[in-house]
Amino acid sequence: MSTVLGFLRLMRLANVVTAVADVLAGIAISGYFSDAGSYYPVLLLCISTIGLYAGGIIFNDVFDAGLDAIERPERPIPSGLISVGAATAFGVMFFSIGVGAAASFQPLSFQIAVLIVLACLTYNRWAKHYTIWGPLNMGLCRGLNLLLGLSIVTPALTHWWYLAFIPLIYIASITIISRGEVHGGDKKMLRIAAVLYATVVASVLWVSIHMQNVWLTLLFIIPFVLMIFGPLLTAFRIPSANNIGKAVKAGVIALILLNASWAGAFGIWQVAIVIVLLLPLSLWLSKTFAVT
Repeated sequence: MSTVLGFLRLMRLANVVTAVADVLAGIAISGYFSDAGSYYPVLLLCISTIGLYAGGIIFNDVFDAGLDAIERPERPIPSGLISVGAATAFGVMFFSIGVGAAASFQPLSFQIAVLIVLACLTYNRWAKHYTIWGPLNMGLCRGLNLLLGLSIVTPALTHWWYLAFIPLIYIASITIISRGEVHGGDKKMLRIAAVLYATVVASVLWVSIHMQNVWLTLLFIIPFVLMIFGPLLTAFRIPSANNIGKAVKAGVIALILLNASWAGAFGIWQVAIVIVLLLPLSLWLSKTFAVT
């Protein structure tokens, strides 16, 4: 049982739920739910993102095994609960599930899934060690995840592809904050993250105004703002490792509310509610399994 829990800890289940929210938001933006003939493609893309995200998170711990032995020895690999070889095989299995599910739908989704795998491995192996490239690379993974959902309707992907820059900016800002999780944060970096957060909120609101769904969007964007800025302000006042960790955790889980805001901005309130219902699940899982 302890080994099973170790593998589940490697996956960071609370984070995986947020990846599903990304894809559902992309599908909502595409307009697929307005005239959905079948929900089978939705299921395939959700399975795909689960596999891709879990694979990326697992390989993060594989590549960080040496560093974690010093900074986070309680994690499954450095604690000896899971071997590097077993974790690698586990990660390959999930990547295969993710790419295979996307390929089962259509070639475009398969291509995006492959790009996500490459972006994850690039970040885990090299980019994370760079101040600018690392956050941008991590943000790219989430931006591509939104595009994976959008790929359910090819013309929609062609039209709305640039919206992927919003989750890219948002995740880049969280990655900037996370640099202080072990030794404490830098207030300058926290200021930059706050500006990026504000940019994300303003962008979603601008889209909602363009789509004439601003009031529906506000139902989800206001809780999102409260969830991310509260811990960030606390971390700014006292930039301890503990407060930084709480800000990062809140930022990751709040992705669910950001994705609900996307569905609201495009007038798909039913999907927005479904996405919001993922929030208590993610919060519950975060009590047992680490988010960062």
